[in-house]
Amino acid sequence: MKLSTALKLGRVSNLPTTWTNVAAGLALAGASSALDAGLALALCAIVSCMYVGGMFLNDAFDREYDRRERPERPIPSGEVSASSVFAIGFALLAAGIAGTAALALLRETGTGWAPVLAALALAACIVFYDAYHKQNPLSPVVMAGNRVLVYALAALSVLPVLAAEVYWGAGALGCYLIGLTYAAKQENLRALRGVWPLVLLAAPFAYVPALRTLAGAVLYAALAASTVHSVRLLLVPAKRDIRRAVTQLIAGISLLDGMLVGSQGHVGLAALCALGWLLTLRLQRVVAGT
Repeated sequence: MKLSTALKLGRVSNLPTTWTNVAAGLALAGASSALDAGLALALCAIVSCMYVGGMFLNDAFDREYDRRERPERPIPSGEVSASSVFAIGFALLAAGIAGTAALALLRETGTGWAPVLAALALAACIVFYDAYHKQNPLSPVVMAGNRVLVYALAALSVLPVLAAEVYWGAGALGCYLIGLTYAAKQENLRALRGVWPLVLLAAPFAYVPALRTLAGAVLYAALAASTVHSVRLLLVPAKRDIRRAVTQLIAGISLLDGMLVGSQGHVGLAALCALGWLLTLRLQRVVAGT
């Protein structure tokens, strides 16, 4: 398989948003201001494997749809076989679970089986979404569950019980993802039924603790500006560009993560989340994010 094919299948331009998910999960779990860099990097590698594996499986399960609607995708265009994509996708999910188990059970400071169960749940959620999202009207909720479980996986790698802040942050992220995924599925945004889920994109702005710190407030404002611009691209006929709006909303995940990280007093880590947003936007120009 060519590297360019693997990059397209993995939609790697969105990977920085998974790394900032890890940062938010760790921060919300109450990790100290000096976060364990080794743990954070290991979790980023684990989540990257699971994200790319999920993207591979998404194309493998969608191969018949892509033959009709997106023949330029790697499988219908003949760049790679579906069987190879399935094998690599499941192998990457297995690698993520194995890596989580090593961190949780073999390290002296590991937290036991809780993060392993979160990784298993994440893998199951990924496969369920990939296999049934076309015919499942609640698929945006399942997609949101994938990202929420990344928060849980990271948080449980610090403490075996989820802190209240993790639930609040996961709620904000989950609502944002539901709105984002519904936006990506819309064919006619002039219809009211295609517009109402966008209201969920506003849920993160109810997270008042972000305004209590300078870093949180700055990222709060940045997320608001990015979200408003994306919604304008969806709703204003003269400016309508659904694909661009969706890719910008995906990048906005890192701003949301940064807002949550900043609310916990992690200024440097919040700045890295902002860089994750910029990196995602830059990479999306090279590798399509949807």
